[in-house]
Amino acid sequence: MPKHIGIVAVSPEGSALCYREISRQASRLLGDSGHPRVTLHNEPFELYLEAALKSDWHTVATLLRRSAEVLAAAGAEFCITPDNLMQNAVHLAEVGSKIPWLTMTDAVTSAVAKDGRKQVGLMATRMVTYGSTYQTHLGLKGIHLLLPEEAEAEIIDTIIFRELVHGVVLAESQRILIELISRLATRGCDGVILGYTEAALALSAENTPLPVYDSTSLLAQAALRHSAGLSG
Repeated sequence: MPKHIGIVAVSPEGSALCYREISRQASRLLGDSGHPRVTLHNEPFELYLEAALKSDWHTVATLLRRSAEVLAAAGAEFCITPDNLMQNAVHLAEVGSKIPWLTMTDAVTSAVAKDGRKQVGLMATRMVTYGSTYQTHLGLKGIHLLLPEEAEAEIIDTIIFRELVHGVVLAESQRILIELISRLATRGCDGVILGYTEAALALSAENTPLPVYDSTSLLAQAALRHSAGLSG
């Protein structure tokens, strides 16, 4: 039997996308049978945002661990949290956790390194863009992370928080995001990390000028492979 996956939900839209992606990945990798059980639990999104805006990662970790405990009681054998910013608190949430965690940063960094990328761009909220969510992990593998310009980062942040986290996708915003990826390409990037959970609502490999590393999709794939005992 595949291992029971627990989803520690943060952003409602992002968590729903992750659940959907696990199902799609299961169909592609496992066929019509042998799919894992998946249980999702959330604490209110606004509690996470309030703590993160204060850089109160201990409170974020408490919220994450609270969900992990519920998931463990429901039978989950490991858990994931499909939210880029909250990865900053996973190492705190792991302390005393009854079940292990797979992280989004490891899944994304492994995929970028496997493809031999040397310089990748990052599309994310301002806190992820100017934080250490990916910088350290990529740097340890010799991969340079190129950030959007200040004004561009502000535009991306606004689109994410005013539209995408609410499931809203405006055609003009999608055009802007694609244009910003084009600018990263002209600056020498050979790939781009989509470091916000709702990225798939607007962007994909089919409509962007660079190879994309969708953090939600990669985490879902890593969770499924771990659940099914698949290598690679």
